[in-house]
Amino acid sequence: MIVAPAVDVRRGRVVRLRQGRVGDETVYGTDPIEAALRWEKEGAERLHVVDLDAAIDGASQAGVIGDVIGALRIPVEVGGGLRTVEDARRFVELGVDRVIFGTAAVSHPEVVKEAVATWPREVAVAIDARDGRTAVAGWNEQTAIDAVDLAREVEGWGVARVQYTDIARDGTLVGPNLAAIARLGRRTGLCITASGGVSTLDDLRRLCALELPGLDEVIVGRALYDGVFILADAIAAAFGPTREGGVP
Repeated sequence: MIVAPAVDVRRGRVVRLRQGRVGDETVYGTDPIEAALRWEKEGAERLHVVDLDAAIDGASQAGVIGDVIGALRIPVEVGGGLRTVEDARRFVELGVDRVIFGTAAVSHPEVVKEAVATWPREVAVAIDARDGRTAVAGWNEQTAIDAVDLAREVEGWGVARVQYTDIARDGTLVGPNLAAIARLGRRTGLCITASGGVSTLDDLRRLCALELPGLDEVIVGRALYDGVFILADAIAAAFGPTREGGVP
C-alpha cells in the first residue's frame, strides 16, 4: 500500500481534528507548503490534502492548496468541500492528481456523475461512516445510507476509487476499522483508500494482512505528526514483508 501523509488545512494552518470536531483541533504548523515538502523529502509517494474551511463553512483555501500542489513533485489529492464540477475543475487545472467528492455523492449525485465522466481517472468519492452509516456535511449530518450500499452505487457511476473513513476513529489513534474495510473490499470491485485511526505500524500490517485486491492506499495523519512512528517505517510496514526483510 501507498502511505499518503495528510495535510489538513484550516485558516492557513496545518491542523488535525478529532473525529471531525472543529472544537477539538490540534495545530501542527502554520505553513502547509512546509509540511508538504517535509513529507515529500521523507519519501512520500502521494500527499492527501483536505480543505477543512471549504468542508466546514464553504470558505475555500484553493489558493493555499494550489501553492502546495505547485511546490511538490509527487501526486497530490484534494478533498473537502467539493460541491460542483467547477470546484473539481479548479483543482484539475491547478495540477491535482485526484479530486475527492464527499457530501455531493449523496446530495448532488449528478455532479459526481458529470465529474467522473469528464475526468474518469481523477475522481474519487469519500465515504465517511459512523456505525456503518454515511455521514455528510463535514460529518455533522448522519444519514441512514449504508456505507457499502453507497460504495456500490458510486461504482455503478464509473467511480473507480473510494476513500473510507470511520469517523469515530479519525484522529483518535485507536486503529482502523478493519471489519468495515474488509466488508467494503469484499462487496465491491473498487480501489480503496483507508483512512482514520492508524496509530501503530501493526495497524498498517493488519491492513496488508486483509489481502484485499483493491486496498492499495492508506492515509496517515496524527500518528506521523505526533511522532508515534516515522514515515519511512510506515512505508516499510505498508509495503509488506518483502520491504521489511521477510520472505519475498
